[in-house]
Amino acid sequence: MKIIPLGDRILLEPLSEEKKTKGGIVLPESIEKEKPEKAKVAAVGPGRLLESGKHSPMSVKKGDVVLFTKYGPNEIKVNDKEYLIAKEEDILAILE
Repeated sequence: MKIIPLGDRILLEPLSEEKKTKGGIVLPESIEKEKPEKAKVAAVGPGRLLESGKHSPMSVKKGDVVLFTKYGPNEIKVNDKEYLIAKEEDILAILE
């Protein structure tokens, strides 16, 4: 199943980072209760519809790694894979 975001929405694949304590112990993901704030852009919508009937260009593209607001995106699950759908305004920065 292919997911195509509408409007100014962005489909994100959360990136989980390995957490280590100062002593070098690796913490499993099950301990991490907070949502990730970094993700890879999997798909983008056409952009916000303007009054002129044209779409505003999106500032991110597929493949970008982005930082986003912690509680902005909605969680979805498709074919046992978890994704986030965020509005363009929830994206804070592109990481290079």
